[in-house]
Amino acid sequence: MMKRTLVLASAAVAALGLVAGCSTGGDSGSGGTLGVAALEGGYGRDMYTKVIEAFEAAHPDVDVELRISKSIEDEISPNMKAGRFPDVVVLGQGRKAALTETLVKDKALEDLTPVLDTTIPGEDTTVGDKLIDGIVGNLNTNPYGTDQTYLMPMYYAPTGLFYNKGLFAQQGWEVPATWDEMFALGDTAKARGIALFTYPTAGYLDSFFFSLLADVGGEDFYNDVMTYQEGVWQTDEAQQVLDITTRLLDYAAPATVGYANEQDFTKNQQLILDNKALFMPNGTWIVGEMADAPRADGFQWGLTPLPAVSEGGDRYITTSVESAWIPSGAENKDTAKEFLAFLYSDEAAAIFAEANAIQPIKGIADTLSGENAEFYQVYEDPAVSPLVGGFASTAPVPGVDIKATLFDTANSIISGDKTKAQWQSALHDASEQLRQAGA
Repeated sequence: MMKRTLVLASAAVAALGLVAGCSTGGDSGSGGTLGVAALEGGYGRDMYTKVIEAFEAAHPDVDVELRISKSIEDEISPNMKAGRFPDVVVLGQGRKAALTETLVKDKALEDLTPVLDTTIPGEDTTVGDKLIDGIVGNLNTNPYGTDQTYLMPMYYAPTGLFYNKGLFAQQGWEVPATWDEMFALGDTAKARGIALFTYPTAGYLDSFFFSLLADVGGEDFYNDVMTYQEGVWQTDEAQQVLDITTRLLDYAAPATVGYANEQDFTKNQQLILDNKALFMPNGTWIVGEMADAPRADGFQWGLTPLPAVSEGGDRYITTSVESAWIPSGAENKDTAKEFLAFLYSDEAAAIFAEANAIQPIKGIADTLSGENAEFYQVYEDPAVSPLVGGFASTAPVPGVDIKATLFDTANSIISGDKTKAQWQSALHDASEQLRQAGA
């Protein structure tokens, strides 16, 4: 169980997307047809089917139509452009299609503040009272910096560096506590034909960078970066962040860039299971996503925060929070809000937890077992602070995508197509343009 309130970073979380939905019409009150479509992510598809069946059993006047796909944004976007909106969407930010971010920027989301005061169907507590402290009220849930909540937090998960605990035990290696120790281990592993680092796709570097920014400069510097403060990428702290990162990328597995795409990313993840790479940034969903993959003898998943910049220094672990929302153009808003409230019921939470999708509900961490129990224990370490964060929303700036500039450039650093100086310059330019657009 989390002993401390989540760090309320003043920025919107970047997280791996899971679910989206499509409206099929119906009245605006309780009952009728509710369209829900889901991205088939690392937690699988069965949990959505089971939760919908449970909701329909308790709401026999509602017919929920589920649509699920690994490319759900591509499927629902044409309908949305034609005015046929989803009723319920549970889709995190940070995906390449940036659907959630687009609706935030366009102010096209329904105000969900009333959902927090809604009593959960079949229970005697409200949604807001059931959520863990600090999970609502930041720019992830309240993207315009007001008291209004537009995105409900659905799942939360520690993200960090995943590795094979079995390999470390076999080799007698300690998990590095500082970056000096990390790079020393990189040299040792390289001599044995093992790369120090890989990533599924460059987008997975979000959790890496957010934690590193806070590790290097503290929460104030992290917030300055996320809110595009003037000249923030020209500071000594920014230089240190890029110095550490480019050095780490020098230790990346040679196959990383070639596999770092939506079709082949599991091949990079497989490098960890095959003992061909030591660490990769990821989230707890990796266990289910690679459950059927072959693995080295004695393999056991481990999770660690990034090494500290200096011995005994602060360490942060990015907490992935995936969001549920309702488009303002949805037809069945009242029923959609009832559905959202049901998603926080004990019945729904148990179904999600079976698939390792852990909701930010008070006391739920105490019910976990096995690998999940170990993963969530990271919040028990007093030297590690959980971080909820991501870049603040601004008015769109044509041709500017600071997340792509920060994350995707890693591929070009590994390949040698770009230098660290070019990377820093591009980040400065993108940040300044977004600052001027109004963070």
